[in-house]
Amino acid sequence: MAQAWLPGAIRIPSSEDSGPMAGGAPRTVWFIWPADPHGISARSVAQRLIQLKRPPHLVWNPVTGEISQLLPVMRAAGGLPGDRGNNGRVCVQIRVIGSAHEPFTDTKLDRLDDILSWLDSWDVPRLWPAGPPRPFPESLVSERNTRLWARGGHFGHSQVPGASEGDPGSIDITRIVGDESRDFAVPRPRDDFPLLERVV
Repeated sequence: MAQAWLPGAIRIPSSEDSGPMAGGAPRTVWFIWPADPHGISARSVAQRLIQLKRPPHLVWNPVTGEISQLLPVMRAAGGLPGDRGNNGRVCVQIRVIGSAHEPFTDTKLDRLDDILSWLDSWDVPRLWPAGPPRPFPESLVSERNTRLWARGGHFGHSQVPGASEGDPGSIDITRIVGDESRDFAVPRPRDDFPLLERVV
């Protein structure tokens, strides 16, 4: 049975949220909290985000494995524009302590399996429909496709329609969702398809 709170996470409940989920495809959005994961705790970042009234669901330090949870998964977090955070049966927002310039997937990713198992229990597909996020700062001008967003799965903050941020930067999505991520479906223009000539 799916649990509203990630087992083993430090609970730091926030009184701020963006309301109930509106239904639709389940998804996860990966953000960066720009700080050195060797020098700051997930608890400290979580407390700061509560002060800023921008609580995500999870704050994760991939180096130490510390995870803080601020909101139950059935409530919308506050880090996305408009009603994007309410889209889906769940839309789990994860703040990773690290840098958009240096991919957090280059670290050891301690307790990633715990996070992914929890997301699996909420039926978030292990797919990355928009493909790998672009490197920062190119990611500031990434295409944000509403059709791909509607499919659910995993997204970088830079890939969310309506967002203007460039995190998480260039990460190795296969370290998060596995080799299935190679099957992403980024739309291509029609003129990319060669015309076939009829053989007479």
